[in-house]
Amino acid sequence: MTPPGYSPDSDVRAWAAPTTEGPLRAVVTVPGSKSLTNRELVLAALADGPSRLTAPLHSDDSARMIDALRVLGVSVEAEPGEGDFGDDLLITPTWPLHGGGAVDCGQAGTVMRFISPVAGFADNDVEVTAHETALHRPMGAMIRALRDVGVDIDDAGHWSLPFLVRGRGHVRGGEVTMDASASSQFVSGLLLAAPRFDVGLHLIHSGGRLPSIPHIDMTVEALARRAVHVERPAPGEWVVPASPIRAKDVAIEPDLSNAAPFLAAAMIAGGSVSVTGWPLHSTQPGAMLSDILSLMGARVVRRGGALTVTAGDAIAGVDLDLSAAGELTPTLFALAAFADAPTTLYGIGHIRGHETDRIAALVENLRELGGEAHELDDGIRIVPRPLRGGLWRAHHDHRLATTGALIGLRVGGVAVDDIGTTAKTMPQFPQLWQRMLAGSRGDAAEG
Repeated sequence: MTPPGYSPDSDVRAWAAPTTEGPLRAVVTVPGSKSLTNRELVLAALADGPSRLTAPLHSDDSARMIDALRVLGVSVEAEPGEGDFGDDLLITPTWPLHGGGAVDCGQAGTVMRFISPVAGFADNDVEVTAHETALHRPMGAMIRALRDVGVDIDDAGHWSLPFLVRGRGHVRGGEVTMDASASSQFVSGLLLAAPRFDVGLHLIHSGGRLPSIPHIDMTVEALARRAVHVERPAPGEWVVPASPIRAKDVAIEPDLSNAAPFLAAAMIAGGSVSVTGWPLHSTQPGAMLSDILSLMGARVVRRGGALTVTAGDAIAGVDLDLSAAGELTPTLFALAAFADAPTTLYGIGHIRGHETDRIAALVENLRELGGEAHELDDGIRIVPRPLRGGLWRAHHDHRLATTGALIGLRVGGVAVDDIGTTAKTMPQFPQLWQRMLAGSRGDAAEG
């Protein structure tokens, strides 16, 4: 199910980022949320009966999760649906889960952090590995926590992938303290599996500032939809009882963080862009875009189920705490490059541990185009400067690739070295981008 175009290993031709010839007037539909799709896949696999996911994301990250669940014996079948971007998914659980296979997480952080606890329910050993470019991603805190709740993991002493989970068909659970400051996915991974632990879970975060709290809220809300109540006795503390995870059909929201480049495009190119299907309520960090883009000078209106961003007179430089929405950093970085004053984005030290060190990569790329940006201990400072064309390196990171596309809207001669890496979470990105520039309102599912 891996979409075509995602090519971390192959030589690819650089993609010439198109520039705009005038203000935008576009309506865009984006595929489903990666974060929600992968959470719901895990919960459906652990549920007490079959579940259907409507309008799920079909991308490399979601395909990796599906493949992982199939390795563990879960049935995941595509069925025709009404979504613009592919089939619905019918998930039929099995218990206990099967072992004796290998899970390749690719570059998907959600897969490596969510599947590792689930593999403990297998009836035999499960090897968990990833693409060589993702083996650096933090896993030590997760390994330590899993051992504390009774999962037998052989990591050869490296505290990282690859490792072997020696499945016993069940996981004890209990109380565990861990430092999740490197990734909120550590918390979410444990919470998703916790109802199936023998005695549930009492999880305490012991480290510094916890990043991406909306993603943890998303996990708690997803559990609640399936009749699992998570108690929060104190900030950074969660209690999950051992209980059934109910089967449930779930409709997946559009990915609001993947919508961010399209909305930001209106501010860089002028004009307006509308994204359809914008939810009234969402735990996705991308839901913060309406407030953030307003702060940076756009006019933002929600009407008829769509969010519309219209360019203002200028892009405002801001000082912004993005600890709750670090994944928006690359898009906001692009806006800051064209702002009327310097911008500081902080609370984002954890994004150094994503597909690449996003802070270093963003700064390096902008400097190569003649811009000015500085790495901070916990953030980035961007000082607007005239930019020139040149190569924008994606570093196998989907959000860096879309940042290059944004910069190229106003700067001629920008080429993204591997636009195909956007297939990690949005395989249709190049087609959707071209269609936005053309102002088309047609079916966006091609490509």
